[in-house]
Amino acid sequence: MGTFQNEGSSPPPCGGEVARAKPETERGVTAPSSRRSPQKIERARQLRHSDNLAEATLWNELKAKKLGGYKFVRQMPLGPYFADFACRSAKLVVELDGSQHVESSYDRRRDEFMRAQGYSVIRFWSADAVKNLASVCETILAALNGRLSEEVVSSDLRFVFAGTKKAGDGSL
Repeated sequence: MGTFQNEGSSPPPCGGEVARAKPETERGVTAPSSRRSPQKIERARQLRHSDNLAEATLWNELKAKKLGGYKFVRQMPLGPYFADFACRSAKLVVELDGSQHVESSYDRRRDEFMRAQGYSVIRFWSADAVKNLASVCETILAALNGRLSEEVVSSDLRFVFAGTKKAGDGSL
């Protein structure tokens, strides 16, 4: 018989404990850097945990791909702003606004920035998310499915269409 050779993943012949693999961070391999700054991540967490009944109510309908199978995230950083809800695949931002947002020039600048990033923005009153949740969800679904394809502004809704092409569609 020949001598024992340590080949493959066999334990070493010297007995004792088998060396265990260390996590990458202990081996000196650094974790990949996040796409977002720690400050933005912390701010998004604070916004997600704030006591906002309207956002919590709508989130229950959007999370876990409940609305038409579309995946949404909450408080997504987008440039210097945070989107209340965003569907990355459909490039749609959903915002819930209180009465302090009536005719807000700040919101118009946000909408234009998000549109420049390729996102359409749809805004609802927070009260509607609580009192008329089914209508709000149906309107969001209409935007996701392309049934809203131009700007709409009314007393209870604002939709800023980005006008981007859909994958494989060839049209606006």
